[in-house]
Amino acid sequence: MFTGIVTAIGTIESVEQRGDLRVRIACSWDPERIAIGASIACAGVCLTVVERGGTAGDAWFAVDVSAETVSRTASGMWSEGKRINLEGSLKVGDELGGHIVSGHVDAVGTVEDWEPEGDSSRVAIIAPPELSPFIAAKGSITVDGVSLTVNSVEDQADGSVRFGLNIIPHTAEVTTLGELGQGAQVNLEIDTVARYLQRLESLRVA
Repeated sequence: MFTGIVTAIGTIESVEQRGDLRVRIACSWDPERIAIGASIACAGVCLTVVERGGTAGDAWFAVDVSAETVSRTASGMWSEGKRINLEGSLKVGDELGGHIVSGHVDAVGTVEDWEPEGDSSRVAIIAPPELSPFIAAKGSITVDGVSLTVNSVEDQADGSVRFGLNIIPHTAEVTTLGELGQGAQVNLEIDTVARYLQRLESLRVA
């Protein structure tokens, strides 16, 4: 379980094709605080640490990424040099600064528009039709592992949904969202509460 509050940006150092992909990620954490078997959200994807090393401030850890995960996440995400948002799993007593995030990507969205608005940036993302019932204005959504508030929602003629976000300077600086541009693909996870409300509603109607 996570909160969508990114605590570091990692860089993929190497990708080795085995049965799955063995991905080694460099980060600024202390390796002594990265436990083997621990869960880490990598760009919003919950993955298990299988190796670790380095020194404090110059650490690395490795994860195995299945073909299923590769197929359901943003294109080109698992490549050498790629920078990704990192968050360790939530511990009892930690501050819940964002919202409850499972680390399970529901769909891949596409950045349709990105433009300055004051000191911040206004971003519009197109999500596939299956996410349309779960995205609401003032609701929460996770984009590449970052907890964000939806500002606007527009249903599209093809069934997809266009939703708007505001990226403040701090978020752009401490996450990879400041590096996104038009046409970029992003991992999306809907709000857990919205998921269960939709399920309850479908049973009520049935």
